[in-house]
Amino acid sequence: MVLRDFFIYLSENKLLNSAAQKYGLKMGAQSVVAGTSLPEVVQSIKELNKANISCTVDNLGEFVYEKSEATVAKNNILAVVQAIHDEQLDAHISLKPSQLGLDIDYAFCYENLKEIVALAHQYNIFVNFDMENYERLHSSFELLEELHKEYDNVGTVIQAYFFESEENIEKYKNFRLRIVKGAYKEPENVAYQSKADIDHNYLKLIEYHLLHGKFTSIATHDHNVINHVKQFVKQHNIPNEKFEFQMLYGFRKEMQLDLAREGYHFCTYLPFGNDWYGYFMRRLAERPQNVALVTKQVFNKKTNMAIGLGAAAFALGRLSKKGK
Repeated sequence: MVLRDFFIYLSENKLLNSAAQKYGLKMGAQSVVAGTSLPEVVQSIKELNKANISCTVDNLGEFVYEKSEATVAKNNILAVVQAIHDEQLDAHISLKPSQLGLDIDYAFCYENLKEIVALAHQYNIFVNFDMENYERLHSSFELLEELHKEYDNVGTVIQAYFFESEENIEKYKNFRLRIVKGAYKEPENVAYQSKADIDHNYLKLIEYHLLHGKFTSIATHDHNVINHVKQFVKQHNIPNEKFEFQMLYGFRKEMQLDLAREGYHFCTYLPFGNDWYGYFMRRLAERPQNVALVTKQVFNKKTNMAIGLGAAAFALGRLSKKGK
């Protein structure tokens, strides 16, 4: 838990985030993001599609407190939606309400989301609402519910560490859901704190939605969870069309390919943009074992000189080289 808290602290540090944006592409951030420009993203999706892997595309962004920034993010996402349609890509959208103005003005955020969801609906493209910390949880659900009154191409994420997730997974069982463990530091009165409790609830939520839900995206790099799901769906005669496995771009590449070859639906979470640092630190906080999945080479002199000792963890952006 100490390591987890450390990564969460790093994810929220604006100074390190700025340093990562400045130096990341020079120091291996391309290993954890699929590009910074739309053509690069399109090419990354095409390469994965060739291997029968679909993608969910995330336009990265942190600390959005200006309407101008939220508008830029909205336009970037609209461009991705249009490209998915024009290029006939097997991909959909993942987005964070906070990047589109949730921390600025609820109504402003809603209008930004509606514009994205409407265009995606026109092209039959799914839009997933990524969940953030508890402070934003209920307002994000409210946005989802409001948009679902008019559009059926929206879904969201259920985080296993929240006490209320069991209630929420039942409430939203008719939505396409991604099940994750959770990657923010939350207080004891709203969230499980121990790994054992989180892991137990994670499998419980997965099993419930597989049995009762619309479609389940199982987001994990843990082969034990994957093997458990394989056995569970077999025992309960759950068809492959009801679920998919998801992993992050750059992690466990061979396992991603193997699962696709085995005939399972597989989706890679495809982040793009310069603002990758907070996203990646939270993924490590969610499961610090991810460090071991992607490299043994963590630090080098160039990284330490460029960002400083306090930002040394930034070099983890190079981690996925092991997965190549």
